[in-house]
Amino acid sequence: MRHAILTAAFAVLGTAAAAQTDMPFALDWKFEGPAAPYFAAIDNGHFADADLNVTIEAGSGSLDAIPKVATGAFPVGFADINSLIKFLDQNPGAPVTAAMMIYDKPPFAVIGRRSLGVEEPADLMDRVLGAPPPDGAWAQFPIFAAENDLDMDRITVEPVGFPTREPMLAEGEVAAITGFSFTSFLNAARLGVPEDDLVTLLMSDYGVDLYGNAVIVNTDFAEANPDAVRGFLQAVARGWSDAVADPGSVVPMLIERNPAADADLERRRLQLAIDANVDTESVAENGFGTIDGDRMASALEQIATTYEFQNEPDASLYFTDAYLPEGGFILK
Repeated sequence: MRHAILTAAFAVLGTAAAAQTDMPFALDWKFEGPAAPYFAAIDNGHFADADLNVTIEAGSGSLDAIPKVATGAFPVGFADINSLIKFLDQNPGAPVTAAMMIYDKPPFAVIGRRSLGVEEPADLMDRVLGAPPPDGAWAQFPIFAAENDLDMDRITVEPVGFPTREPMLAEGEVAAITGFSFTSFLNAARLGVPEDDLVTLLMSDYGVDLYGNAVIVNTDFAEANPDAVRGFLQAVARGWSDAVADPGSVVPMLIERNPAADADLERRRLQLAIDANVDTESVAENGFGTIDGDRMASALEQIATTYEFQNEPDASLYFTDAYLPEGGFILK
């Protein structure tokens, strides 16, 4: 009798496991502090509660996940929505859109050194700027330059790789770099640059009115699996809520996947992202995951000042709230 009960129990467990939907998730970047909420969604059972089997793959830049999701290699990813807008303009009809805003205030930044003469945007002229071509911050730099009347002909742009970006700044080979504020600032400080010598010019503080990174979905997958997408977004929101409530509790989950990382550094990086990019006044007022239509319209106008659209911009192509609860999620 006991054997029969155990057999039945294992059969039920097997059926439940088999019912889980596989949803590999393509990140924008390496396993650093801001990735911890997604691991919290795994380890705290939020994805499992939604009958999802989620695996997470590191990325190599804010543009990296877009083609992965558009081709269907991944059903969901994490990418810069502004780069997605340009991708969809250049690839009309591609089955990809944003479904949940994470970085309400984008971390696009220029990080310079006071000792090398950089304290404000105008100081970039007649100096060398290190910029990785796939970098999301570099992709928005033309808007930053236009908003601050910078003469691009007077800025020497040095294409650099992600691994060499902060080392070149630390060595003084470039006076400033583009990058995400919480990534490049801390990486440069870890390389020995005194923090009081580092200047973070957050583009959103200098006229750049854009959103940042969002969860993106393959629209064919989403149409066929709407409940899975809803469950995925809810689990992501719960993971971020865990991180906001207690950043220290989720960092060990990240370190488990990236043992070489410095736990204290990554906790600080996560806290910087929460404070500056995720837990904003707008999110407190309007909900986590949503976007404001008027602000998106303004962002599209701003993108058009430095990018020539091939097709008429259409905000409905770039973001959908169809898989979000009304009013978004409550972050805390």
